[in-house]
Amino acid sequence: MLLSPTDNVVVATSAVPQGAVLPQDGLHANHDTPQGHKIAIRPIQQGAPILKFDTVIGYAAQDIAAGDWLHSHNIKFDAVDKDYAFARDYTPTDLLPPTERAQFMGIRRENGRVGTRNYIGLFVTVNCSATVARKIANYFDEERMEAWENVDGVIPFIHESGCGMELTGEPMDLLRRTLSGYIRHPNLAGAVVLSLGCERNNLAQFFEEEGLAEGKMLRTITMQHVGGTARAIAEGKDAVREMLDQANAVQREPCSAEHITIGMQCGGSDGLSGLSANPGLGVAADILVRNGGTAILSETPEIFGVEHLLTRRARTEEVGRKLVERMDWWLEHTKGRDTQINGVVSPGNQAGGLANVLEKSLGGAKKSGSTGLMEVYRYAEAVTQKGLVFMDTPGFDPVSATGQIAGGANLICFTTGRGSCFGSYPSPTIKLASNTPMFNKMQDDMDINCGTVIDGELSLEELGQAIFERIIAIASGEQSKSEALGVGEEEFAPWPIGVTG
Repeated sequence: MLLSPTDNVVVATSAVPQGAVLPQDGLHANHDTPQGHKIAIRPIQQGAPILKFDTVIGYAAQDIAAGDWLHSHNIKFDAVDKDYAFARDYTPTDLLPPTERAQFMGIRRENGRVGTRNYIGLFVTVNCSATVARKIANYFDEERMEAWENVDGVIPFIHESGCGMELTGEPMDLLRRTLSGYIRHPNLAGAVVLSLGCERNNLAQFFEEEGLAEGKMLRTITMQHVGGTARAIAEGKDAVREMLDQANAVQREPCSAEHITIGMQCGGSDGLSGLSANPGLGVAADILVRNGGTAILSETPEIFGVEHLLTRRARTEEVGRKLVERMDWWLEHTKGRDTQINGVVSPGNQAGGLANVLEKSLGGAKKSGSTGLMEVYRYAEAVTQKGLVFMDTPGFDPVSATGQIAGGANLICFTTGRGSCFGSYPSPTIKLASNTPMFNKMQDDMDINCGTVIDGELSLEELGQAIFERIIAIASGEQSKSEALGVGEEEFAPWPIGVTG
C-alpha cells in the first residue's frame, strides 16, 4: 500500500514472498517481507531520507535497491528537522448544536459529572495497606453483590508507593493527584481510603492538599488507629456496606455525548496500526469532539519526531509550547538511556514492522484525528477543556492510562497490532485490533476488527463511525471484552517517578 505519492516505500498489507510482483510498475520483491513491513519502490542512496506518509521515519543506512525489504537493519535513526509553526493550522471545530448531539445512557452525579460505570473504590495511601484493601474487595464477590444490581463492583486500587519516597515535590504531588482523580471520578459512587498511619503520604495532608473531605460516600480508615489489620478489614467492610444502598439507587438516563471523555492508547503496535486502528480511532475522536466530547492523546515518548504535527494544530502558541516543553523534559530525562525515545522500539513493535520510534510515533499520532489541539496537561491533572487535548505520560500503557483516568477519562480506547490484553477500572477499555489475523486469533480480547480497512471492507470513515457507535454502546453499560474477562484490577499504576530511598 502506497500511503503518499511522495513516499519511497510501500507497506505490505499481507506477507510478500521474495520474487512477488508488486503493483508499482511491475516491481519485484527482493526479499520475503512480513505483513506490516516496508518495501522500497525506488533506489534510495545511503543517507537519504525514508518517507512514509510524506514524513521522514529515518535515513538509509546503506544503498537500497527498489524492491528491497526495509527495516531496522537498513534504516538509520537520526534527528529530524521540525518546524513547530505554532497554531498555524488551527481551525475551530464546527460543533453540532446541543439538540443534535449523540446520546448515551449515563449515570448523573450530584456534582453534574456523568459516569459510564458505578463502582465503589478502595484506595491505599501506601502499599502497606494493600492487603487490607484486597481482602475487603474479595469479601464483596459476585454472589454478595447480587443484592445491589446497579453497582458494578467493589474494586481495590493498589500501588507500590506512598513511603520511602520524597516527602515533597513532583513525585508526591503526582501520586496524590492520581489518587484524588480516581476518588473523585464520575465512575465511582463512593470510596474508602486506607492508610497505615506512619507513611510519608500522610492521610490528613493528602486530604488537605487535594481538597478532599470525609463524608457518607468517602470514608477513611487508619490501621494503626483502629488496632491493626483485622480491625481495619472489619471496619472497611462496614464502611462499604453503608455505601452500597445509596450507590445502588442510581439509574441510567439519556445524556449528551459531550460528557464522554476517552483516553486514547496504543500498545503492541505493528506496521498496520498507523493505517487502520489508529486513524480509525482518529476519525471516531473527531466525531466525539464534534459532539462536544473530549479525547485525550498521551504517551509523550511515542509522539517524538512528529510533535510538530500537533503544535501546528494547537489552539494557541502557548498550548503548543507546553507540548514542546514536555518533550524537552523527556529528552533530558532519558539522555543516554536505552529507551524508545532514543530510537529502539520494543521487540514486538519491531517484529510488527516498526523500524524505530519515528515510525511508531507517526502511526500513533494518527489517533489524534484532525481537530485542533486545545490544551496540554501534566500527568493526572484534571482535564477540564473540551475537544482534543494532550496529557504528558510515559509510553507504558498501564501508567499512561492511569493518568488519563485520573484526569477524568470515563472510557479508554486502546489500539493494538500485536494483541495487547489490557483492561482498566473504573473506566472500561475498548480494544481495537489493527489487522484481521490477530483479531481472529484473539477475539476474546479484541472488541473491534480495524483490519477491515486493510481488507478493503470498510473505509476509514466507516470504521470511525463504527468505533464511535461502540463507544456510545459501552458508555451506556454494554460490557467490553476486557470487562467480561475481569481484566483491569492490576493495571492501576501511578507513574513511579522520583527517588526511592
